[in-house]
Amino acid sequence: MSNDSGPGAARTFRAASGPVFLIGCGLLALFLLGDAVLRAGWGQTLLLAPWILLALWVVYEVAFVSFVRIDDAGGTVQNMLRRTTFGWSRVRDVDLKWQLVFSLDDGSDITCYGGPARARQPRARAGRDEEPKAPTGLRDMTAIRDRWESASATADAPIRRSWDLPALIALGAIVVWAVLAVLVANAG
Repeated sequence: MSNDSGPGAARTFRAASGPVFLIGCGLLALFLLGDAVLRAGWGQTLLLAPWILLALWVVYEVAFVSFVRIDDAGGTVQNMLRRTTFGWSRVRDVDLKWQLVFSLDDGSDITCYGGPARARQPRARAGRDEEPKAPTGLRDMTAIRDRWESASATADAPIRRSWDLPALIALGAIVVWAVLAVLVANAG
């Protein structure tokens, strides 16, 4: 899945199944918490909630948060909790193995968990003489390579690696809540 609002605009690539899986798990979590409120009350639900939210946080990190965003200046790759930003001049090669891989000039390779991925070619429909389409991952990789090759020399941003602080803060809050829930459950 990708967003594109013009030829020079930023474009984001994300696994199409990620949002669907996250919404499904979010609805399941909401159902479980609602059921806990109806059956056991708010007190017990507050003791149960951090465990359900922790599972939902894991689903969010594994299935949804990874993405590749490109623009005229360079790219941003987020693989779960790690975010790498770079200018196009720092890229030595862009390849599609099982997933999209950026080879950078510092010798590192970034495999993109949320970007385009290799898939088999769609089947040709029986009785139709139309030319088979290229797989979506290959078309997306071609669009990324075209953006890289047409980048100007001013796209010289350094390679920056950082952590996803909002996700880590949310994890810390959930873990603290879970510890408090265990202490309260053991005390009473």
